[in-house]
Amino acid sequence: MNKKLVAALSGGAALVLALSGCGGGGGGNKKLDDWAKNVCDQMQPQVKKIQDANSSIATVQNEEDSKKIQQTDSAAFQANADAYKALATSVDKAGAPPVKDGDSSQRNAVKALNDLSGAYAGLKKRVDELNTSDKAKFAEGLKGIAGDIGKLSSKSDDALKKLQSGDVGKAMAKQPGCQRTSTSSTPTKK
Repeated sequence: MNKKLVAALSGGAALVLALSGCGGGGGGNKKLDDWAKNVCDQMQPQVKKIQDANSSIATVQNEEDSKKIQQTDSAAFQANADAYKALATSVDKAGAPPVKDGDSSQRNAVKALNDLSGAYAGLKKRVDELNTSDKAKFAEGLKGIAGDIGKLSSKSDDALKKLQSGDVGKAMAKQPGCQRTSTSSTPTKK
């Protein structure tokens, strides 16, 4: 019943990993490196929260108890909303990266992250309102939520990719806080 939700969330997880796992790079620009360090030092704990939240949803993908699914999904959506808000705040506080069009890239990324935060808060509200006593209606509600998660991921993807493109992406890739962590947090099936 929760499998579509898990599949949709994996798209969002890819977005976060893209933000936190830029490719390798060379060149040195002290101001840009300092900017990247500032952002990346704040990023890793939030990325971990998002990964953990999405993993918790995966743990209930074969769950039959609608109430347990609802509680798990609700907590995960709240964690995602909080983490994306914190990411937006980090990028906002860091200021614009010292590159051409840095101001617009930063504004777009902050807006995209804040939009994701608000959207996950909305998903939490929606999942909280689902009727757990009717399994068919509950499953239908989850299906609708899963579809919206898929749309969310693609909406914010462009602004975040633009923020981490070119020299900014190279500078972020050098920072330990922006390097990919192990993503093998998918729980094993019972």
